[in-house]
Amino acid sequence: MDLQEALWLIISIIVIFTIIIVITRIFGLRTFAKMSSFDFASTIAVGSVMASVILNTNYSLVKGGVALGTIIGFQTLFSFLIRKVKILQKLFTNKPQIIMWNGKMLHKKMKRCNVGEADLIAKLREANVHDFNEVKAVIFESTGDVSVIHNNENKKVEPQLLKDVNTQSLFFNKENV
Repeated sequence: MDLQEALWLIISIIVIFTIIIVITRIFGLRTFAKMSSFDFASTIAVGSVMASVILNTNYSLVKGGVALGTIIGFQTLFSFLIRKVKILQKLFTNKPQIIMWNGKMLHKKMKRCNVGEADLIAKLREANVHDFNEVKAVIFESTGDVSVIHNNENKKVEPQLLKDVNTQSLFFNKENV
């Protein structure tokens, strides 16, 4: 790499990062949120475009900026449509799944979510769980994240917290949560 290529690389990085910051300011913080699988795919695509612009001398900064704006604009439109059109929400979003309830691992649900016992236990440790009985629920979110609801003094879980969670085929009903 000669000096001219090094300068071009530095300028490309500064310009493409400036473009992504401006786009993020225009489209909002959701740009890099991991709220759905589509958001995750968009983040991967943005990273790929940025890398292509930075490392490929044949890839123009304008083309990269247009590609980034299109990806993030489509992500914004898609997330808006998912919120407003119920049929699209059903087609394109996964429902969160309960994989542990009242201290008991739900192995069939875990298998459907492709979550192993060791993975679940690691997430419980991250959530500072000392005993399975401390767990009211573990939810495998549509983003792939795992949420742990602690069993504090046997308090009931606010039903709104389980509103979109797939509770089908579970041995409890939402009223007893």
